[in-house]
Amino acid sequence: MKRRTWLQQAGLLFAGLSLQNTQAATQIDPVSNNYLPGQKQGDDRAYWVSVLVKMASPILENISKGTFQKNMPMVVSSSFDGRNPKVGYLEAFARLIAGIAPWLALPDDNTFEGKLRKKFREQTIQGLIHGVDPNSPDYFAWRDKSSQTLVDAAHLALAFMRAPKALWDPLPQKTKDQLISEFKHIRWIKPGPNNWILFAAITESFLYSVGVEPERTKIDHAIDTFDTEWYVGDGWYSDGKSFSFDYYNGYVIHSMLVETLRQNLKAGDYQEKYDRAYKRMQRYAIHLERLISPEGYFPVIGRSSTYRNGGFQPLAQVALEKKLPKDLKPGQVRAGLTAIMKNIYQHDIYDKHGWLVLGLTSDKQGNLADYYTNVGSLYEASLAFLPLGLPASDEFWSSPAEKWTSQKAFSGELFPKDYYVTY
Repeated sequence: MKRRTWLQQAGLLFAGLSLQNTQAATQIDPVSNNYLPGQKQGDDRAYWVSVLVKMASPILENISKGTFQKNMPMVVSSSFDGRNPKVGYLEAFARLIAGIAPWLALPDDNTFEGKLRKKFREQTIQGLIHGVDPNSPDYFAWRDKSSQTLVDAAHLALAFMRAPKALWDPLPQKTKDQLISEFKHIRWIKPGPNNWILFAAITESFLYSVGVEPERTKIDHAIDTFDTEWYVGDGWYSDGKSFSFDYYNGYVIHSMLVETLRQNLKAGDYQEKYDRAYKRMQRYAIHLERLISPEGYFPVIGRSSTYRNGGFQPLAQVALEKKLPKDLKPGQVRAGLTAIMKNIYQHDIYDKHGWLVLGLTSDKQGNLADYYTNVGSLYEASLAFLPLGLPASDEFWSSPAEKWTSQKAFSGELFPKDYYVTY
């Protein structure tokens, strides 16, 4: 496929910006590692934003106009299990904004990035309005019989709780009421005995955060099960009774468990469990950083490999919240995560209209898609972009790049020893 800039793929994203800025925007292309106007080559933040813009713009541009479901072809895996593929639209939108919510929450400014961010935030708000309006062509499949809706409602809840002032507070009261109604409706879905119990817990925690009485048994069941029964040690949880060596600790478990506990601290005796869960997430973040090879690759293990770098969410989250473990410096974490992105997004992994394709670095890798995978699922990758919620002046972005652990290890440099933990 001939490579195109993200603007050519997504359409006139910058209709509301000046012509000068629109023309400059056509030069942002993560495939060729170009950067935002006024930014220098090697500016990691500019590169992250360019990747994110290419990923997000087709979704946000379309859903803000009510043309999302019309223009996004819902491609599914060859082993798709027959569920209504329309659930994929909520998957794409909710997973995307769960990752970019902290970035959207930054204050407005007059920089090129700031104008982009404001536009995306406004488009997201409009998309939320469309997504719960039964008269909109982009109304999500809230009333479908598929239990998949619970999964992506949970991602939407996570986005709201990560950026309430940016994404929840500005909504019209009618839209808030519709969202609450839809979240209550999906209570009929019974989660299986695995990470799905966190989806039920976090949707109830979201309702609690906006003043609705939650079904607290769902919250406590998830917290207590992961805290005691499914914790296998050294920062790792099993996904149910059996342990699986995959990235679901990253995609779901750590971040959703911590956020569930955080939202309920005022509701009862949760502080000790929250502190313990956060320490475990920090320990898992250490493992993630050490999984980055000297060249910036990571092992492709377990199911859902089409989610690309989304499994690095816990490392991204502790960086965002400025709680990196003492042996991890902002410059090395940024450098490691950037290297991973470049090894993925240097490839042309979008179709001719700008939508992500099934695979890891090629559309020839469709065999990686699981029975539940559609192209909407792939936007789980946005969860690794959480540090963009830190301002450009923060040390995560302004500190010099440093070698990450495996680079130090295999170049003969001093690097920290590693020991298991018992909390």
